[in-house]
Amino acid sequence: MPIFEKPPLEALAPAKDRWTPIYLEHGRLEVDDSSIKWIGADRLVYRLPVATLSAILLGPGTTVTHATMKACADSNTPVCWIGEEGMRFYSFGITPNHDNSKPRMHAALWADKKKRTVIARRMFARRFPGVDVERHSIAELRGMEGLRVRAKYAELGEQYGVTWKGREYDKSNWNLADGINRALSAANASFYALCAAVCCSLGYLPSLGFIHDGGTLPFIYDVADLYKEVTSFPSAFLAIQQKPDDKGELVRTLLKRRIEEERLLQRMPKELEEMIQ
Repeated sequence: MPIFEKPPLEALAPAKDRWTPIYLEHGRLEVDDSSIKWIGADRLVYRLPVATLSAILLGPGTTVTHATMKACADSNTPVCWIGEEGMRFYSFGITPNHDNSKPRMHAALWADKKKRTVIARRMFARRFPGVDVERHSIAELRGMEGLRVRAKYAELGEQYGVTWKGREYDKSNWNLADGINRALSAANASFYALCAAVCCSLGYLPSLGFIHDGGTLPFIYDVADLYKEVTSFPSAFLAIQQKPDDKGELVRTLLKRRIEEERLLQRMPKELEEMIQ
């Protein structure tokens, strides 16, 4: 008899009913009878109900056994390999479905121009409460979004007492940008990692965006734009207010706090399920 007995398909909880994703770092995951066991570097041991977790996010200093990965696959529990405190995204394993229904649905919606536009308008409606987005083309909404974001930057600069001269940075020469532009880039990059982990664990396709296009992660940018105003933007301005020479450590700490306060790991999966249909 195997150490971990594969649960029957009908007994597995659907993704929407599972617990929040769990983040682990500095320890070891191994199979423990009917579930999996986390052995931390602090010598504390936790038994995890693998079949009821929405995702397992593995940070630095983790090792995982082959039997554990098989147990996760049998339980339809996705595993993501991410950076410290969830601020980078490297890879992911199985998605929380025994078939490919979620990526097929995503691809079908993206391929249908009318449905793609409907979803894009839903995303813009979240950013423009009270505005009839149906009266504007997607190109017009993109322009409105650009104006709104620039106004938000100026507002946050005034609110936090940070000098704001505009969004300017050169990827090839990081040091040319001022402190707030570097902080915004660091905060956004870290937030993209979280969004990628959530989207991939749900089975969505990062390369098929409804608003953004091109590159490898347009859908991740679509999702991140829904939440940056309450996460990465204020985290960057607050970091520079408190520590003008911050190299990224403080802004990532503040971003993590914002994500926890907004309960994004709990909210985002459900909100995406409602929006992408």
